[in-house]
Amino acid sequence: MQHELPFWFEAASLTSLVVLLLVDLVIVGRRPHVPSMKESGLWVAFYVALALVFGGLVALVGGSAPAVEFYAGWLTEYSLSVDNLFVFVIIMTRFAVPREHQQKVLMVGIIVALVLRGAFILAGAAIIAQFVWVFYLFGAFLIYTAIKLVAGGDEPEEYQENRMIRSLRRVLPLSQTYDGGRLRTVVDGKRLFTPMLIVFLAIGSTDLLFAFDSIPAIFGLTQDPFIVFTTNVFALMGLRQLYFLLGGLLERLVYLPIGLAVILGFIGVKLILEALHENTLPFINGGHHIEAVPTVPIWLSLVVIVGALGVTTVASLLRTRGQDKAETVSDDVDVAS
Repeated sequence: MQHELPFWFEAASLTSLVVLLLVDLVIVGRRPHVPSMKESGLWVAFYVALALVFGGLVALVGGSAPAVEFYAGWLTEYSLSVDNLFVFVIIMTRFAVPREHQQKVLMVGIIVALVLRGAFILAGAAIIAQFVWVFYLFGAFLIYTAIKLVAGGDEPEEYQENRMIRSLRRVLPLSQTYDGGRLRTVVDGKRLFTPMLIVFLAIGSTDLLFAFDSIPAIFGLTQDPFIVFTTNVFALMGLRQLYFLLGGLLERLVYLPIGLAVILGFIGVKLILEALHENTLPFINGGHHIEAVPTVPIWLSLVVIVGALGVTTVASLLRTRGQDKAETVSDDVDVAS
């Protein structure tokens, strides 16, 4: 369902988010460092609290329905973004990014991703407005993705540069080494781009690939482009600090793919049910709506999302609770020997 939030609220919200992102970028650029666990935890808590407050403001301005849609969409995006961190780790390792500059890389990469996702969301909203039957495709794709996750297709493989990155490598004058956090450097009197530019684009373009399952999932919860975009912004804003906070904990979330599969599969079925309810395809029920098809309320979607994430996280931590202790014992043995 689409809700009409006041224009002033949408404009003020988007302006505030842009300012927040720019301030965050300036802070990171002026003081490159490796954040401590405490610092990362405080920033993650700040962005989570900010998302909760924003959802409350949406409820005050537009009512409970868009607020619940925002919370459900934000949780879905955040959970899918956590899975993306595996690939971000691989990219950082592949390009040997200095650890003190990884915050800046993630921040700029996230901004690039938001710009690309914004265009993707506008295109998706326009397509849905004209062709409701696209929900059949979205739903089928999400169910297919869920099956792949359960089958083990989620495991991060060695990072492969996409076509855009390979093309840029051929046409841009690139240096072989980093120059701090700079994009340009001088080598033997020649102005060259540093590998930092390629890393920025690798993070942003790779995130866009992940959006091919996350954006349809959000449209399964709400068709309001403003809510869809803000859920993406709030999910990605806290991703940088989450990257440093989780660290090795990512490897302990062994059941996360199952939780994501449940969420994507559920939303996929929800989309197909909505497509049937609003059906216009002539070869299905003669092109008429199928009123008897049940509709899934948004509160049930929120319950399923929270339940799937909660159960799989707790189960993962219980399953791997002895992992840290075993690694500590192993390290002690190595030191002793």
